[in-house]
Amino acid sequence: MAADMKSPLRERKKALTRQALIDAAERLFEERGFDAVTVAEIADAANVSVKTLFVYFRSKEDLAFADTRLIEAVLAGLAGRPAGTAAAGVVAGVLIATLDGDEADRGLEGFHRAYGESAALRSGLLRMWADFEDGITVELAREAGTETTPHLRMHAIQLVGIIRLATSSEARAAVAGLSPSEAAARVRSMLDEAASAVARAFPA
Repeated sequence: MAADMKSPLRERKKALTRQALIDAAERLFEERGFDAVTVAEIADAANVSVKTLFVYFRSKEDLAFADTRLIEAVLAGLAGRPAGTAAAGVVAGVLIATLDGDEADRGLEGFHRAYGESAALRSGLLRMWADFEDGITVELAREAGTETTPHLRMHAIQLVGIIRLATSSEARAAVAGLSPSEAAARVRSMLDEAASAVARAFPA
């Protein structure tokens, strides 16, 4: 019985350590860029040893893509949206919330400093977008009560396109030099416009 009671606690501690490493890596990457941060610095920021870090992650690249909260939020939003609600509007809403409203300019800048400027992460980003596409395609098929189809795949591609737009160099340039409130409004407008275009092509 004692061992059974300890097991959940041990698992919670492991989950907390893993999340601490993800959070520390994300913060350091956004502050200084992926290439400028060492594994030792991430471990130190998470108050663990480098040896412990490698128990949870095989490499710094794995850490860069370990946070799945965005795709989880997108899939949850799609699964829970009311009948007749366009999927594109849900995706745009999740992105707007993720970019923290008035700090949208800092969110975009942080993403590009962390991930967009590193050649080492380009293939990983492409794999991540492909995984997003797969997950969204499966969710759309589940909702429709069908197998995945070319039409649903195309819809998923368009929805991932909205996400990629939000993290693109063009979006970053569009908010450069704007005040926080202006940047937030520009991002909302950009995402709403993109969502409207996708919704017209794939009505609810």
